[in-house]
Amino acid sequence: MKPKFPLQIFITGIGTGVGKTLASAVLCEALQADYWKPVQCGNLENSDTLVVQSLVSNTSSKFHAETYRLKEAASPHFAAKKAGIEIAIQKFKLPETDNRLIIEGAGGIMVPMNNELVMFDLIDYLRLPTIVVVRNYLGSINHALLTLEFLEGQGIEIPGIIISGENYNDNEEIVQHFTALPIIGRIDEAKTIDKEFVSAQAKQLKLSLALQFQL
Repeated sequence: MKPKFPLQIFITGIGTGVGKTLASAVLCEALQADYWKPVQCGNLENSDTLVVQSLVSNTSSKFHAETYRLKEAASPHFAAKKAGIEIAIQKFKLPETDNRLIIEGAGGIMVPMNNELVMFDLIDYLRLPTIVVVRNYLGSINHALLTLEFLEGQGIEIPGIIISGENYNDNEEIVQHFTALPIIGRIDEAKTIDKEFVSAQAKQLKLSLALQFQL
C-alpha cells in the first residue's frame, strides 16, 4: 500500500537560492495547498508569499501571514538583530486550515534564527515531515548528503527530494544511491517563470506524487 502524502509539510533546501520558493509554488499548485512562510527576511514588497501567490493559478490555496517580517535581506538572526528583536520559537503557530499546508523555511537547515536556534529547530518544534530541494551544481552532492543525513539522524520524516535545475553529471543519481530516498519531482530550468510554467510543472509533479503516494 502506498504511504499517504503528509497534510502539512516543511520545505527546506541544501542552501540559499536553490529553488525552495519555486518548489513551494509548484507543490501548492499541484496539491491546491495553502502556503506559509514563517520568517521573511528582506524584499518585503515582493516577499516569497507574494511570489508564490503570483505563480499559483488555483483558487483553493490560501496564503498565510508570516510570523516574522524582517526588513534586512540577511540571515534571520542578523535581520532580527537589526530590527531590535529576537526570534522566539514559541511565537510560531501553524496556521489554522482544513487544507494541505506547505511551509517554506529560510535558507538551509543550519541558518541561525538567534544565538541559540537554527532553522532545523523550527522543523523540530513543529515536528513536520520535510521535503529537501536539491539544486544541481558542483558541490551539491556534499550539501545534499549532509542535509539529508542530519534530518534523518534527528528522526525527521523525509518523504523525498525535489530536484531543481538540470542534472549535473550524475549528482541526483548518487544522492539517491546514498540516501535511498525517492526523487518525488524535478523542476526544469526556465528563462521565464510564470503561472503557465508553474502549472505545467505542477501537472508533472502531481502525476509523480500520485504514483508514489495516496493523495
